Amino acid sequence: MSQVGRSRIHYTKPSITALEIGYATDAAANGWGEHCYDYIQRFEWMFREHLGAKHSIATSSGTGALHLGMAGLGIGAGDEVVLGDINWIASAAPIVHLGATPVLVDVLPDTWCLDPQRVEAAITPRTKAIMAVHLYGNLCDMDALQAISDKHGVALIEDAAEALGSVWHGRRAGALGRFGAFSFHGTKTITTGEGGIFVTDDADLYERVLTLSNHGRARGETRQFWPSTVGFKYKMSNVQAAIGCGQMERIDELVAGKRHVFERYREALVDLPLALNPEPPGTTNGFWMPTMVADAGSAFDRDALLAAFQADNIDGRVFFWPLSTLPMFEARPDNVVANALCARAINLPSYHDLSDTEIQRVCAQVIGQFGRGT
Repeated sequence: MSQVGRSRIHYTKPSITALEIGYATDAAANGWGEHCYDYIQRFEWMFREHLGAKHSIATSSGTGALHLGMAGLGIGAGDEVVLGDINWIASAAPIVHLGATPVLVDVLPDTWCLDPQRVEAAITPRTKAIMAVHLYGNLCDMDALQAISDKHGVALIEDAAEALGSVWHGRRAGALGRFGAFSFHGTKTITTGEGGIFVTDDADLYERVLTLSNHGRARGETRQFWPSTVGFKYKMSNVQAAIGCGQMERIDELVAGKRHVFERYREALVDLPLALNPEPPGTTNGFWMPTMVADAGSAFDRDALLAAFQADNIDGRVFFWPLSTLPMFEARPDNVVANALCARAINLPSYHDLSDTEIQRVCAQVIGQFGRGT
């Protein structure tokens, strides 16, 4: 069917109400001078309360939160950080910026997250950290990774940018490692437009990162404009934080909306030869991005589905490419799971107010690509 007259189905968009608009308006009108950090401090408090973390620092991006956290751990030239080969570049870029080396290992075929056995094999004397990236809301095996971390004396850190609402055996994603980083980009479950947050229970690490986040000026320094080290400028703005406060007041509603969308997909696609985001026993998946991976050998053509989506005015989004296939990284043909995933996978539209009728429209195109017609 031609897309003429068909409403656009976006792959994602934020849920913004009068609440967020009111807070942002107040911040723009009144959040200056002595009030310039009011919403930032409130947002940081709300987020760490939700997560169950002791310390938080709002940042300009999730990438910035990762950069700050790894810098606070002293990661630098000659060091290595192990992470999964299937990831967005934002997870690896701060490692490179610090002069360290991303070590890209294969992923598990069911969660698409780090394979603990491959992590164990990749540990060297230069390894400083394991980065657990909770892909599309799916959770890494944090127990297995923590055991490896403890055995080798390396930090376990979390990129939880896509995992708001995900829970590992009673503890929220992002609050399990040495530190966690979240993103509030406009595509995420909650948004501040751009933005992120660093969270940790480690008081010493928090103080180091807090200093680095403010151009290297330590808290309690009595001399004005006196940095003790060269730091960064990754602050979130008060207006962004105001939007975030509204989003945090609605966090349960927003996570529930994501889970509702995923459940409708699961019901509609249950009989097809494909896998969707898993939710192992004892865990909760926030289902940030419902993702389908066609079974190996099935009659599925990703590019044909993307073309069908385009013809029906539906946004399509490809699965992340293996980082090792990008020109700036070394090829890893031995990462056989990662290298086989992207051609068989696609992200499905998932914004909060996606209607059941729109979900059925998306599913009709998916079903059609498996030869069952519509």
